[in-house]
Amino acid sequence: MTATHPELEIDIADGVATVRLARPHKRNALSEPLVEAIGAFFASPPREARAALIAGDGDHFCAGLDLGEHGARSPFEGMENSQIWHRAFRHIERGRIPVVSALHGAVIGGGLELAVCTHVRVADETAFYALPEGQRGIFVGGGASVRVARVIGTDRMRELMLTGRRLPADEGQRLGVSHELVPTGQAEAVARELAAKIAANAPLTNQLILAALPRIADMSSDDGLWAESLAAALIQTTEDAGEGMRAFLEKREPRFRGH
Repeated sequence: MTATHPELEIDIADGVATVRLARPHKRNALSEPLVEAIGAFFASPPREARAALIAGDGDHFCAGLDLGEHGARSPFEGMENSQIWHRAFRHIERGRIPVVSALHGAVIGGGLELAVCTHVRVADETAFYALPEGQRGIFVGGGASVRVARVIGTDRMRELMLTGRRLPADEGQRLGVSHELVPTGQAEAVARELAAKIAANAPLTNQLILAALPRIADMSSDDGLWAESLAAALIQTTEDAGEGMRAFLEKREPRFRGH
C-alpha cells in the first residue's frame, strides 16, 4: 500500500497494518505533515486491516516534535497546530481498529504522546521516556496533559516536565507506560504477535472495547453501568457472539466474520 507521506511506511498483511515512522536520521521526530499523514490513515483505515502496529525505524521509536521545523507562531497558529496533533491522535485512540505500539530507544515528548494513544504498548529494555518541554521553554501540545497524566498521574508527569528526567524502561513499565517489557530487540516481534491475536477477535467486540470503555470511564457510576449493559446486550445479538460460544463449547478456535 502506498503511504500518504514519504516518511510513513504502511504495509498490510494478515489483517495487521504496520505503520512505520521512517525518519531514522531524525530519530523519527514528528513534523506536522507526518502527524497529518498518521491521522489520515487512522481516520479511515482499509477494511482489510483489523488491527495495527506502530513502530519506528532505526534506534528509536520517536524523539517527539521536530524542533527544526518549530518556527515562531502566533497564539492562534499555535492552537491550530496543537489541534492538528489532537485530531490525529484521537483517530488512533478512538478509531475503528486496535493499535499496538513497539517502543524502543527514545520515546520522548510527542513520541510519548503518540505512544499513549495506542491501546497496547510493548517496550524493550532500551526504551526511555521523557517530557523535556520545561527545558525547551515550551508546553506539551499533543495531548499529554490528558493522556500521559491519566497513565502515570499528574504528579509524576509534573515532575518529569519540571526536571527533564529520563524515565528508564523498567520504571516506565511499573508506572504503566508500557504493558509489557521484553528483552532488547524483541519489542516489534512481540507487538506483532499481539496485534495478530487482537486482529483475530470479533471485530465488533474490539470496536466496543475501544469506543465504550473510555466513555464509560468519563461517566458517573450509574451512567457507566447503564452503558455497559447496553454494550453487552448489543454484542450478544451478533452472529460472532454465537460463534464464540460455540467455539468455546466445542474446544476450537472461533471463526469470526464481523457479523
